[in-house]
Amino acid sequence: MRMLVALGLLTVGGGNLVGQAAVQYEHFTLDNGLSVYLVPDRTVPVVTVNVWYNVGSRNERPGRSGFAHLFEHMMFQGSANVGKGEHFQLIERAGGNLNGTTNTDRTNYFEILPSHRLNLGLWLEADRMRSLAITDENFENQRETVKEERRLRVDNQPYAAAFTEGLATGFDSTSCFGYSHTVIGSMDDLSAATSPDVQDFFNLYYAPNNATLTIVGDFAPDEAKRLVRGYFGDIPRGAEPPGITCEARFGAAGEETVWEDQLANLPAVLIAYLVPEHKDADSPALSLLQTILGDGESSRLNLALVRDQQVALQSGAFLDSRRGPGQLIGFAIANQGQTADTLAAALRAAIAEVAANGITPAELTKAKNAFRRNFVFGRQSSMGIAENVQHYVHFHDDVSEINTDLDRYLAVTAADIQRVAQRYLVPANSTTIIVVPKGQGVQP
Repeated sequence: MRMLVALGLLTVGGGNLVGQAAVQYEHFTLDNGLSVYLVPDRTVPVVTVNVWYNVGSRNERPGRSGFAHLFEHMMFQGSANVGKGEHFQLIERAGGNLNGTTNTDRTNYFEILPSHRLNLGLWLEADRMRSLAITDENFENQRETVKEERRLRVDNQPYAAAFTEGLATGFDSTSCFGYSHTVIGSMDDLSAATSPDVQDFFNLYYAPNNATLTIVGDFAPDEAKRLVRGYFGDIPRGAEPPGITCEARFGAAGEETVWEDQLANLPAVLIAYLVPEHKDADSPALSLLQTILGDGESSRLNLALVRDQQVALQSGAFLDSRRGPGQLIGFAIANQGQTADTLAAALRAAIAEVAANGITPAELTKAKNAFRRNFVFGRQSSMGIAENVQHYVHFHDDVSEINTDLDRYLAVTAADIQRVAQRYLVPANSTTIIVVPKGQGVQP
């Protein structure tokens, strides 16, 4: 049963700012380095326990890709006091919900529970942080599970490899290995992994000093502190993980790659533009630019390529904003009878139009309204607030920006959007992937 319920949705005055009451949080750090954020809200009897480990695919080393994602699976295989698969059973029997996810920059685990079972969520997270069952049997089982997931989601899906492995080619594997490979990893690397490799990865990255715990919802702060100290306080601090470097340079790309896809029936084109890290001052304008280019039926790319020119069956854009350099990607899948070259030219022209002539007031209003809607909806549940706190802890310079960030987006002007388009959405700053059905090549 999914228990994502509304927590304190309010309206506050002040110009055109419509949002919610400020997120009131308390922060403390245990002696072992575990960083804890408490956000009490007694509105409904629900509580979220949310742990982010400061590890994603960007932390992996050559020859050992896929480890961060592998651990998303391994963390549910039992620990000293919890049997294999019991984590799910215990939470669901208590009326709760749980899961975990991995991306390039972090791995998260969460439990959403009736508030009187806060102790259960904290105890389960502490037990596997302290004593995950890394056995040969569990490792082999989950390695095969991840391989099957890759076959299902990447290898056996048209265009999927281009959207994952293809876009990663925009980063050099020598100077920026962290972003030059996929989160799910390669079959070769997964096959070459050993149990000691996995144990070393756990010891380094799954330590309390590399984790942040948020507790949001209906709880008493003093009781939550007592539980956190009791369950997590004696877990040993780990070694400090090495830093991550990425020397991706703006304007250093301009490359084009033909990607043969044996499952695709129609050509497709992906153009990825290098953009700065998420906390950069240009991120709000880039986010709104992505909405204007490729979000919804009225977006620039859909109107130009699908409706007007009818060269594309589908088009869109998305922003992969990271703790390091990211990408703004425009893409299109060709309509019947259209060539890859024709599609690529149309896609480039539609993107270049923003840099050349800017956007309309209506487009800016639409983009701001969409962002504000998502911003507000993202804080309607204890889980949403917990993830918001974690985001501002890890992706921003100051977690207090959780209460001021919306103003930055609503202050973006049409001139700001044209400026970032002119700066980043240029051919020399792009990587183009031309997807063609296997055996066809690029046709004129």
